[in-house]
Amino acid sequence: MQKKPIKLLTPKEAAARLLTTPGTLAKKRMTGDGPPFVKIGAKVGYDEEMIDAWLAARVRKSTSDKGEAA
Repeated sequence: MQKKPIKLLTPKEAAARLLTTPGTLAKKRMTGDGPPFVKIGAKVGYDEEMIDAWLAARVRKSTSDKGEAA
C-alpha cells in the first residue's frame, strides 16, 4: 500500500483556504495559535489534511461554546 504524497500549500494558498491573510498566518506561527505547518529551510508549507483537522477542532455550536479542549 502506497502512501499518498503530501501536497503542501504555500502560506498564500493556506491563507486563502482559511479566509485570512498570509500576515495573519505568520503571526499565528509565531504564537503557536495557528494550524500546524512544515518548515524546510526558509520555506513554510501547510498540509491540507492538517488544516482540515485544525479547522474541525474549532467547530463551535454557540458563541459560549469553549470547545472540546477547554
